[in-house]
Amino acid sequence: MKNTNAMLLIDFYKAVHQDMLPESITKSVSYFTPRMSRVDCWQEVVMFGLQAFIKTYLIDYFNENFFNVPVEEVIEDYERILDAALGKNAYTSSRIKSLHELGYLPIEIIAVDEGTMIPMHVPMFGITNTDERFAWLPQALESLISAEMWHPMISATVGATYRKIVNKYADLTCDDDISKARLLGDFSFRGQECLQSAVKSSAGWCLSFLNTATVPVIPFLEKNYNCDCTKEPVAFGSPSTEHSVMCSNFAVDGDEITLLRRLLTEIYPNTSFSTVLDSYDYWNIIDNVLPKLKPEIMAHNGCMLMRGDSGDCVEVVTRTVFKLWDMFGGTINSKGYKVLDPHVKAIYGDSITVQRCEEIYKILEENKFAVSNVALGVGSFSMQCIEENGELKPFTRDTFSSCIKATYCEIDNKPFPIFKNPKEGGFKKSQKGCCVVFKDEKGKLQYRDELNWQQACAEEGNLLKTVFKNGNIIREQSLKEIRDRLNYNNF
Repeated sequence: MKNTNAMLLIDFYKAVHQDMLPESITKSVSYFTPRMSRVDCWQEVVMFGLQAFIKTYLIDYFNENFFNVPVEEVIEDYERILDAALGKNAYTSSRIKSLHELGYLPIEIIAVDEGTMIPMHVPMFGITNTDERFAWLPQALESLISAEMWHPMISATVGATYRKIVNKYADLTCDDDISKARLLGDFSFRGQECLQSAVKSSAGWCLSFLNTATVPVIPFLEKNYNCDCTKEPVAFGSPSTEHSVMCSNFAVDGDEITLLRRLLTEIYPNTSFSTVLDSYDYWNIIDNVLPKLKPEIMAHNGCMLMRGDSGDCVEVVTRTVFKLWDMFGGTINSKGYKVLDPHVKAIYGDSITVQRCEEIYKILEENKFAVSNVALGVGSFSMQCIEENGELKPFTRDTFSSCIKATYCEIDNKPFPIFKNPKEGGFKKSQKGCCVVFKDEKGKLQYRDELNWQQACAEEGNLLKTVFKNGNIIREQSLKEIRDRLNYNNF
């Protein structure tokens, strides 16, 4: 879609709404809101991804694929497609030409800070026009905004969910200086719908954790969230084998010990690495090969992580920790929990659902092992689905019924609150008029509606602040600011 006319990033019916609105409409206001949760354990969703969307689409994409393209080409392309799909008499293109002549998007977006946990029904951000001629534009952008925004928010919420589990068990079993943000990693790249989905998803994950296998998340976060991987922790990966490495070396060497010894002494003598050990017989490697490699492991200037990749991940990873303790020993930390010798650790690269993560940690805690003895990986299943009460619940826009609804307009500069309130399907009831978002006396986010635009803008304490206006970013947030807001400490 890189070179597609920006005004064609719509549902077909959006092209005709500009002619259907009240003739004298001068302003419209819409809000993006999570209306309900289809996941029992989630009644809040992480606000994330808006700044990246603004930079990527409302600025860069519109400039490259609309405003910087000759108007004749823009209109010819627009009309060619809509003539074929809708018919010449179904729409008009004069307003598209006027927008191009203006040279920027006459839009203002107001938003709650990214990294904020947003309860159901509370608006995350609002969008309105700043030029009376373009009251049709906020809702014309709905399809694009909706398609781009729900996924990074859900992945950020997934990450925050795992982080709560990590915080709970790390606080209980680990010394306070342990990096909680390094205990879990994102391994979902290859299982996402596309590259764009993988990067946005990993970005959401990286609000709560540092470890990921998705390399392009770093330039994405640097470009959109004011960070620099050479000056601060943005995301970390790690050297690791895969089955192609293990199996090809086995074909040459006739064993696995030769490669493992080479990794320890020649390839990574001063670097930690993980190695997948179940290409043939995982427990044979653990029980019979590792003892033969103990001198090299103990002389290694780093940590060798033993990775299973099949079988019951809960059993594999916990049993591996117990066996490594018996083989290599370790220490007892300040909280009375066992910590493996720093030369060895257990890792399981994916398949770690929320339930399995907590189960692994619980077993380790019950056996007096610190949870830092394992590194766990979250794959694409957990980034796209959750199991609850024996039911699989896939993640979609409807996980939180996230939507953009128009709630206010001005006709001849006179205010009119608008709303929807279906007789059936009560969760689809929208706000009415303009909104303010605020914290109540308990610190919980609430909203108040039925205001006009001027009243909402003047409301003291309104957490909806201008972040974009007339083609420009007004207020930027850094990755560190967002992480601090979501996780408070220990990052």
